Amino acid sequence: QVRLVESGGGSVQAGGALRLSCVASGLTYRYSYHCMGWFRQAPGKEREEVALIDRVGNPTYVDSVKGRFTISRDNANATLSLQMNSLKSQDEAVYYCAADNRYYCDSGSSVLRYNHWGRGTQVTVSS
Repeated sequence: QVRLVESGGGSVQAGGALRLSCVASGLTYRYSYHCMGWFRQAPGKEREEVALIDRVGNPTYVDSVKGRFTISRDNANATLSLQMNSLKSQDEAVYYCAADNRYYCDSGSSVLRYNHWGRGTQVTVSS
């Protein structure tokens, strides 16, 4: 059974920082094979890509988080992280961890591409 379990969400003031983590288990292939990503969904909006990281650690970011967020992965511990700095009110959303059964990432592709999802963790940013 595939499990992606996010943690680290919470409430923070604008300008603050949070670090999200996602622990994976039961994936189709070895964790290190999968393209992994963070997505977010704000109320009334579609789920959107935030950052992806391929099996060798190459990251991609949506323009709105470049320079503020850092995605990383620990293949030995099957963990994905997202360091979020300089948080803004527009970053407020539920953040989801996702795994793609392909080893390569394709930024900008449909969320339907991703085979496995966590349940999400809420990030609240107050101004």
